[in-house]
Amino acid sequence: MNRYIQISIETKEEESKDILIALLSEIGYEGFEEQKGLLHSYINESAYDEQKLTQVLPSTTISFKKNIIEETNWNEQWEKSFDPVIVDDFCTVRASFHKPAGTTRYEIIITPQMSFGTGHHATTYLMIDEMKHLDFKNKTVLDFGTGTGILSILANKLGAETIYAIDIDDWSIQNAAENIKENHCQNILLEKSGGLDMTGKFDIVLANINKNVILANMAAIQQHLQPGAVVLLSGLLLNDGAEIEEKARNSGLKLVKQKEKDSWILLRLSPDY
Repeated sequence: MNRYIQISIETKEEESKDILIALLSEIGYEGFEEQKGLLHSYINESAYDEQKLTQVLPSTTISFKKNIIEETNWNEQWEKSFDPVIVDDFCTVRASFHKPAGTTRYEIIITPQMSFGTGHHATTYLMIDEMKHLDFKNKTVLDFGTGTGILSILANKLGAETIYAIDIDDWSIQNAAENIKENHCQNILLEKSGGLDMTGKFDIVLANINKNVILANMAAIQQHLQPGAVVLLSGLLLNDGAEIEEKARNSGLKLVKQKEKDSWILLRLSPDY
């Protein structure tokens, strides 16, 4: 039986939720539900480690509540709470049970289940919003930490020639495959992987993951870039910016642009030749 652990933490400020989500994501938590003054986070029962949880929680967190969630129809749960996300006139992210919006250039159908990446979170929104400024036509793309596959699907719709989408999580790979099929994408190569040990170089790299993974793979990202390539990084809090920029600079990358939404940031990098 595929059971999940729900950890419920009281939060006084909205910004503290963003910090908690970032910290919990780094130790394997896959889904989050925000309510007023409360954050619910979810992790597969087999991956739950209470010692890691207590170590990562800020000292200001007095307690948390733990519940076991039996195997759940996540599609039904999302249908109750998942509203479409609209990024200007560029892109709508909706579920299959929503009616087509018809007001944006692109529409992506996502059944998120427990995977990260619906457009609701500020980092995914930032990535989509910046992708509209890039030329994807006939480009090779790496989607590092694909989650639901949302960014790969958008890259496909924007004309990318080949998209290589990787994620370390089995649930994400399964969910991304379903979403790729739902959106009729033919040129996305999906693979379970936690690192960049593949061969080949890319014109565009998309990495909406977390700070530690980005820092650990910055040099590898640089080594997989074509001349004139573009790198979009998110999954980062505002105060992560300086450390990421320094690591990028030491790895032969330069900062081109920084964007912010709800205390989260996106960094656009390019090779520093």
